[in-house]
Amino acid sequence: MFRVDDILAIDSDERFRRAAMQIFLHQATACPPYKEYLEAIGFDLRDIERIAGSGQIEDIPFLPIELFKTHRVYCGGGSDGADGGSGFGGGSDSGFGFGGGSGAPKPEPEAVFTSSSTTGEGVARHYVARLSDYERIFTRGFELFYGDAARWSIYALLPSYLEREGSSLVYMVDSLMRRGRGGGFYLRDHARLMADMAADRGPKILLGVSYALLDLAEELTARGWRFPADTIVMETGGMKGRRAEMTKAAMHGVLANAFGVTEIHSEYGMAELMSQAYSAGGGVFRTPPWMRVLVRDPADPFDVRGAEDASIPERGIRGGVNIIDLGNRNSCAFIQTQDKGTLLPGGNFTIDGRIAGSDIRGCNLLVQ
Repeated sequence: MFRVDDILAIDSDERFRRAAMQIFLHQATACPPYKEYLEAIGFDLRDIERIAGSGQIEDIPFLPIELFKTHRVYCGGGSDGADGGSGFGGGSDSGFGFGGGSGAPKPEPEAVFTSSSTTGEGVARHYVARLSDYERIFTRGFELFYGDAARWSIYALLPSYLEREGSSLVYMVDSLMRRGRGGGFYLRDHARLMADMAADRGPKILLGVSYALLDLAEELTARGWRFPADTIVMETGGMKGRRAEMTKAAMHGVLANAFGVTEIHSEYGMAELMSQAYSAGGGVFRTPPWMRVLVRDPADPFDVRGAEDASIPERGIRGGVNIIDLGNRNSCAFIQTQDKGTLLPGGNFTIDGRIAGSDIRGCNLLVQ
C-alpha cells in the first residue's frame, strides 16, 4: 500500500503525476463506491488502464463529494507497506508500489470524521484508517507554510465545531496546539482570550470560523481592546447561518481593520480531505506538494483543466473545484466538490462561492 512517507516525499510535478496514477489504479478497484461510480459512468478496466497509461491527471474521473454522505468511501488501512493492495505493481522506476493482494481484508478505521450541516440534511463521513497518518499529513502541510509548529501558540474560536462530535478541524487544531507552545479553545469567552493572548509574548495564530471572528472584532472595537501585535489572524470560513453572508473581500476588510493587521490568512479544508490549503492573504490559496486543485466546466463535469494547461490566462480560469488529495490514500483521492473557484497559472487558486443548488458547507469558505 502507498505509505505516508511516499506521499510526503512528493517534491515535483512528475512524482505527483506518477503517484496519482498509481493511487487511481488502486482506488478504482479497491474503493467500492468509486468503483461503482466508474462503472455507472461507463468506465471499465480498459478505460482505467488507458488513463493510467496516458498519465494525464485531468482524465481521471472525480467522485462527487455528495457520495461521502451516502456511502462508505473507504478502501482499507493496515500497517504501512503491509496491507492489501489492488494487485497493480508500481514498477521499479516509480518509487512507489502497492503490497499485498486484492483479497486482503480491510482493517476498520480508527476514526470517522463528519462534516457540519447547517441544513440538517445529513452529514458526510470520512473514514480514517489511522489517526497518526492524519496527524503527519496536516502537521507537514502546516509547517510547509508556517514553519515548525513548536514555535506557535494557537488560539481558536471554533464554537460550532466544538459543540458537535467528529470535527476533523478541531482534531487538527488541538494536535497543533499540543505540538506548539500552547493556546486553547475559547468558545465565546472573549475577555479570557484577549487576556491570555496579551500575556503570551511569542508568535501567535488566532484561528476561527468566520462568524466567531466577526463577533470578536465587534467586541474588540466596542471595548477598545488592544489586539496583540505580530499575531496572524486565520479564518476557516463558515457563517453557519449565524450572520448574513458577505463577500470574502468585505469580510477580510472588516477583520483586518478591527484587528489592525495587513492581511487575513485563510485555511481551506473539509471533513472529506486529509490535507489543507493555506492563504497568506488576498484569498489566494497554495496547496502542499501532494495536493492539487483543478477546475471543471459546470456544464460538463468531465471537462477538467489543471495548472499544467499552458492556455490558462493570467487572470485564471473559473469553474467547479476538483481536488486531488493523495493524503486520501485510504478513501478516495479524487473529489469533485460543490465549490466554485478560479485556478491560477502555477496551481494557486481562489474559492469564489458554491455551485448553485448545493448545500452551504460549514467548513468551506464563504458563499459570495
